[in-house]
Amino acid sequence: MPSFIPDLSVILTFALAGFVLAITPGPDMALFVSRTMNFGRSHGFAAVLGTSTGIAVHTMLVAFGISVLIVAAPTAFWVLKIVGALYLVWLSIQAVRSGGGLLVSREGGKQPSLFQSYLTGLAINLTNPKVALFFVTFLPQFVSAEDPAVAQKLVFLGVEFILVSIPVVVGTVLFAEWLTVTLRDNQWVSKALNWSFAAVFIGFAATILFAEGRK
Repeated sequence: MPSFIPDLSVILTFALAGFVLAITPGPDMALFVSRTMNFGRSHGFAAVLGTSTGIAVHTMLVAFGISVLIVAAPTAFWVLKIVGALYLVWLSIQAVRSGGGLLVSREGGKQPSLFQSYLTGLAINLTNPKVALFFVTFLPQFVSAEDPAVAQKLVFLGVEFILVSIPVVVGTVLFAEWLTVTLRDNQWVSKALNWSFAAVFIGFAATILFAEGRK
């Protein structure tokens, strides 16, 4: 077996942990739903691709030790929290303003490009300090510091996490598409969903602001 592949027990344990994390609601999942309900399945998948790219970036940073420095530096971590929280606040405003990019019921609003949906997914992942904390504190638990192939195994686990989460995020996008068709003609429900998305993003912004940089 190649040196960069962890033991089977590690692969299975990490797969279970990754699946649990993937089904846990977060700002990324709310984004998948809102993009799909507003602009269609392709935009939902574009946002998914963006967050997956963010996970790949976090994995590479952990593998080469850069994220550890960010989390260990209080000022850098605080800046990351502020940026992430402000971005979520902006998304919440977009969820309820006329023509905003997250509206479920919208008339004449400007539709973003698939690349813009991709960038939104990437930004919401990269500016979430809890994602950085997860990869810095959790991912290394599955490797040994003395292992000469530790960096390669961390990359392997990062890729595994993306693969494990794919069925969850695909299911989320398809469910959102079904929900959109079901509720398309119900304007009251659509408006309620708009405000619900806004509340979700504000709630996650508050959570990020109060997240602890150190334990």
